[in-house]
Amino acid sequence: MKSFFKIFLASFLALVVLCVIIFFIFIGFVSSLTSSEKGKTGAKAVLVVDLGRTYPEIGVENPIAKLSGNDDADLPSLYDVVRMIRYAKTDTAVKGIYIKCGSNGNAMGASQEIRNAIIDFKGSGKFVYAYGDVISQGGYSVGNIADRVYCNPKGGVDWRGYAIQLAFVKGLLQKLDIEPQIFYAGKFKSATEPFRETSMTDANRLQLSVMIGDFYGRFLQQTAEARKLDTATLHRYANEYLIQHASDAVKYGLVDGLKYDDEVREEIAKKLGGVKLDKLNFIGLQKYANAVDFRRDGKDKIAVIYAQGDIIDGKGDRDMIGSITYRDLIRKARLDKNTKAIVMRINSGGGSALASENIWRELTLARKDKPVVVSFGDVAASGAYYLSCNADSIFAQTNTITGSIGVFTLLPNMQKFFNNKLGITFDGVKTASQADMFSATKPLTPAQKMFLQNSVDSIYLTFKERVAQGRNKELDYIDSIGQGRVWSGSRALQLGLVDRLGGLEDAIATAARMAKTSDYRLREYPEPHNVLEAIFGGYEKDATRSAMQKELGEDGMKTYQHIKRVKQMVGVSQARIPFEMSIE
Repeated sequence: MKSFFKIFLASFLALVVLCVIIFFIFIGFVSSLTSSEKGKTGAKAVLVVDLGRTYPEIGVENPIAKLSGNDDADLPSLYDVVRMIRYAKTDTAVKGIYIKCGSNGNAMGASQEIRNAIIDFKGSGKFVYAYGDVISQGGYSVGNIADRVYCNPKGGVDWRGYAIQLAFVKGLLQKLDIEPQIFYAGKFKSATEPFRETSMTDANRLQLSVMIGDFYGRFLQQTAEARKLDTATLHRYANEYLIQHASDAVKYGLVDGLKYDDEVREEIAKKLGGVKLDKLNFIGLQKYANAVDFRRDGKDKIAVIYAQGDIIDGKGDRDMIGSITYRDLIRKARLDKNTKAIVMRINSGGGSALASENIWRELTLARKDKPVVVSFGDVAASGAYYLSCNADSIFAQTNTITGSIGVFTLLPNMQKFFNNKLGITFDGVKTASQADMFSATKPLTPAQKMFLQNSVDSIYLTFKERVAQGRNKELDYIDSIGQGRVWSGSRALQLGLVDRLGGLEDAIATAARMAKTSDYRLREYPEPHNVLEAIFGGYEKDATRSAMQKELGEDGMKTYQHIKRVKQMVGVSQARIPFEMSIE
């Protein structure tokens, strides 16, 4: 027995020692992740702006990858990118910017904010170079402002113009014996067209033609100004498809020369005073973020609340705008006496009408206590416009997709699909005549259809009333520019749907002026995850996404996302733009 206790106590002591060692290792691990020690920029640095990366409204942290010394493990937010570029303007260690513009993972609104920041940087007299093997139109929309634009001799510049293509599934649903029961308000409300039509309606074709024309016209105008050409000539290049090879891009003045990446780097090295190629100090955005203090500091607080993704009822996650989560964030900023103003940054195509109403309510309450300014990103339409329409001031980019004041709901009738295709039938009991109204296993009655249409019409009326009140316009006028129609930011300004053109930085400056403060810092929400949440929560999400991506592929993942959105739409009144609209 004594021998047993001696072995037990020795084992227990060893376990305790092991736990203590693991604990201190973990503390050291956490400390390394949260260390405030800054890195170094180094001499004669060239800041690399990689447009191929998609910069989200809310930055992404990857603490596991950080341990391997990967400076690009994290993904800075769009506003962090803008702030770093502006900081680099006066940073003596940074001599220029190198734009990797082969592809562009950022939509038009985000690209405009990055472009504007680089234009401001050029005011310092420092150089800007842009390079891509094959330069996409999105990449060129930012890269064209560089002092020198180069592409690969065997690459080229994509110069075909813009196009929007939508997919329609009405024929598929007919083959499957699935009837989409659709109710909508607004002749331009085209989010349900893929289910009820086989091609664009005239109204949808009109709104998209006008909008894409605005976007393309802006692209041609900015290119003409940057490259000292005229818009008519640039348009002819696309119509006649004159830019087919890399040499054509030089011939017609879109790029300054054809070089390989190493040749561009050699030219930059010479510009820096003959730096050896292997000593060229190219610094990525995340490494630069770890080396400098680019965030503003001051006495007063201005709350900046980032909202991206679909608008849903409940809490959601960081890629969704959950009504409960954002109601609480706005309320927290409203009740904080040290917070002098609220800026809400929105990048969303809309979603649940009720969730939008709840967030609208909280922003309206906040406006009574302090200035509320809204900044639109790539898209802020339908439900996203709904929740923000009562702000003191609304900013949009010229290429922001906005408006879409309209409502819809849908409920599939899958009775014939189950009966005829699968051989499944349904039966049941109920305590009231309408208890099973939202069942997908039977068609709606005429009375039920009337109820749903009346509900949609009622929500649409409330939507218009909210906009009319917030924008100080007549209800009939809002109806005339509403009807579910989407607008570019520039047209939204003309129509009175937004107040000014500009980015998040402009919105923050306006909020500060309204709050009568120049000595302020930003308090940004949602707040960063703590270390454990970042490690385990992020790992779980990334692992799930990676597994699905591997099995489904890129197209399969897009289909999966479509199915998720359709599921969110079913039986819920939606204020949402078309769920898939890619401009190429």
